[in-house]
Amino acid sequence: MADGSAAFEPSATSTVAGERLRLFLERVERLEEEKKEIADQVKEVYAEAKGEGYDTKVMRQIVRLRKMDSADRQEQEALLELYLSAIGEG
Repeated sequence: MADGSAAFEPSATSTVAGERLRLFLERVERLEEEKKEIADQVKEVYAEAKGEGYDTKVMRQIVRLRKMDSADRQEQEALLELYLSAIGEG
């Protein structure tokens, strides 16, 4: 080229790397679509529960708490009590 830079010519290595990259991207795209579908299903379950009179805010809180291990959960509950007590609410 006139400016001294070489034109990009794909080599066998870059073609293989490009193909591998494309496969990774396609996997991520499929997983993102599955994640969206699952999120939609979770939303439907909460809507169904709400329709039957359950408080979905509380349900979400319970799901979050159940994900925690016992020690972390107890620590969080103790801190909550401490903070509430500190502000005169507990």
